[in-house]
Amino acid sequence: MGNRYGLEIRAATGPDAAGLAALLGEAGVAVGAADLAIRLDDLQRNGGTALVAVEWGPPSGLVALAPVRTLDAPRPSGLITTLVVAAESRRNGIGRILLKAAGRAARQAGCDRLLLTVGPTQDDLRAFCAAAGFTEEGRTLARPLLKRGSGDA
Repeated sequence: MGNRYGLEIRAATGPDAAGLAALLGEAGVAVGAADLAIRLDDLQRNGGTALVAVEWGPPSGLVALAPVRTLDAPRPSGLITTLVVAAESRRNGIGRILLKAAGRAARQAGCDRLLLTVGPTQDDLRAFCAAAGFTEEGRTLARPLLKRGSGDA
């Protein structure tokens, strides 16, 4: 996708999975490399995008997004499902470069805006997103889906 001052932004692939699993682990997301490789493939096969930032060595950052259609908007939105930068690489512009690349990928997918959910304890991410032009638009609620026949609704 691009190379700037030794930083390469490109599509994440299966061979990146081990380094990305370590990066996600640093952010508190436990996932094995083999499982992550499958998830990356599924994401990309279903219209999503995963972009990795690589300087010299292991991945420095990751952004993943998927186009999401809703009935209240004429065009899809790019939902950023993952945005992480290695602790030692923060404050070097990698997050902004990843957001710019995600915006480009979202536009190519026909999206007209980016969405990102920030948890209540992610104050640093919230401040970063505000500085990058994101505004608050409501809240996201989540509920697990139960298996068929479990008796619960």
